Amino acid sequence: MRRAHFITLVSLTALAISAPVRAEEDRETKSSELHQIIDDYWTYNLGQYPEFASSLGVADSDGRVTDQSLEAEDKRVEKAKAWLARLEKIDQNSLSEDDKTNFGILKRSLAEQVEASTYGQRTINFTNRSGWHQSFASMQNNLPFRTAADYRTYVSRLQKYGIVHRQSISVANQALQGGYVQPCVSMVGYETSISGLIKEDPKESRFFEPFKRTKPDGIDQATFDQIATDASNTITTVINPALTEHLNWYNSQYAPNCAKAPGVSAQPGGDKYYDFRIRQMTTTTKSADEIHNIGLSEVARIRAEMVEVAKQAGFETREAFIQDLRTNPKYYAKTPEELMEKVARVTKLIDGKMPSIIGKLARLPYGIKEIPAETAEGTTTAYYNPGSPDVGIAGFYYVNTSKLDQRPFWEIPALSVHEAVPGHHMQIALQQELDMPDFRKYGAFFTAFVEGWGLYSERLGIEMGLYDTPAKDMGRLSYEMWRATRLVVDTGIHSKGWSKQRAIDFMTDNTALSTANIEAEVNRYISWPGQALAYKMGELKIRELRTKATETLGTKFDLREFHDVVLGQGAVPLDMLEAQVNRWIEEKK
Repeated sequence: MRRAHFITLVSLTALAISAPVRAEEDRETKSSELHQIIDDYWTYNLGQYPEFASSLGVADSDGRVTDQSLEAEDKRVEKAKAWLARLEKIDQNSLSEDDKTNFGILKRSLAEQVEASTYGQRTINFTNRSGWHQSFASMQNNLPFRTAADYRTYVSRLQKYGIVHRQSISVANQALQGGYVQPCVSMVGYETSISGLIKEDPKESRFFEPFKRTKPDGIDQATFDQIATDASNTITTVINPALTEHLNWYNSQYAPNCAKAPGVSAQPGGDKYYDFRIRQMTTTTKSADEIHNIGLSEVARIRAEMVEVAKQAGFETREAFIQDLRTNPKYYAKTPEELMEKVARVTKLIDGKMPSIIGKLARLPYGIKEIPAETAEGTTTAYYNPGSPDVGIAGFYYVNTSKLDQRPFWEIPALSVHEAVPGHHMQIALQQELDMPDFRKYGAFFTAFVEGWGLYSERLGIEMGLYDTPAKDMGRLSYEMWRATRLVVDTGIHSKGWSKQRAIDFMTDNTALSTANIEAEVNRYISWPGQALAYKMGELKIRELRTKATETLGTKFDLREFHDVVLGQGAVPLDMLEAQVNRWIEEKK
């Protein structure tokens, strides 16, 4: 009996030990399968988007460019379907928490890529503020220029612009044929984004700018001059003719056939496409009506706060204060340089406050630049362009110095915390440093998270003491109102049949934005359905999670730690963000 009992105990002990061992082995197997799919996916995408690969330090002596054709996109979609099929074979519950996140993000990204391909709107390959010509002109901002090979690769890409142009025009022609055309009211002046790039003197072209920078020491002057000559000749013989053809095509074929209705719902399948865009941009399942009503509620709340700030400023009404803010010359720069100096001073003030609100700070610095002149008048107040620690490129906060009477000083604090730090630059540069797969470091940018954090950062300016005058505080509230009105205006245009003028009137009545900014913004919403919804929806979720953490943890709540948790997984869908914050709350409890 004792021997049998001993054997039984030994057997049970062996089973108890082997069960978790087998479970761990199974988890490692599933994790290995997942990471093989991730590696395959990332390697393939680096090959498909060679300019992007170069921005990450992947050498490409041939100077390849992305295939812009629909045929190439169809092949990418087929690959996405194949990876989805492989993912379906993995039991997600068997993965670690980190790999569950990797799995969920990859699956969501692939599924959205596949679904997007089912809509005819995929042939719309430019908005009122972007296009293949501007993307190609901006390519240099993210490329390394250290060696002669780097410069030759760049020139090789310039020489292929004719291919990029023809492929893109072909896709745009298919959009024309299918009725997927940008509305007339949002595209006024778009032709200047093309004509502005055409320079008779190639050395004045934006495409030549890398050769105006300081020559790297490792390149002899004769070699550098020869490559610069090749670039100059390419601009004259390849770039300018393609741009001229593009301009003629736009003026003679596209513009006369622009859409009369501003909403995407007027296009074939537009209703379903807009529902998709809502899901894609907000990472929620909310309907257009729900988002519209959230917007109206936020507008009412912020409007009441604006009334109180106007009283603090000594004005009887909100409208009187806004009128003064819009017209008083003391709030406006007289030269572009004066505006840039104001921005520089504010950004350095913010830099000094960063350690008080975030524990782990990004190492990559950022700079400020003016928005290129040929797009400035038709685009937004500012934007951010990510840098690359891999190739030694800083992030840049681009400021619009056109129409100076529309760029008030009181907007600068809110604008800067959004575009630079703790907003876009901090979030994206920190993501590039995180210990996670490259496809998430460099390729996962869920707009609801990225822009939600940017808008949430504007609110952090309160705790940083940036809004120290009623004018600056009204600037903050105006910017928050701007994003709240987006929920109403975007859904109004694309789901409820609003006209452009109705959208402009709504924003004019509720925000303190200038006439030029409102016009540019409404044009943007018309030509880029759903994107503008992400900001406020993301910010509301982060604020909701902060409130929950504060109330649940009480004295254990640490603001710097909370922000480290929010930023600690990079950009994620809002449901994943909520899950990671909830785990942190439970651990702290």
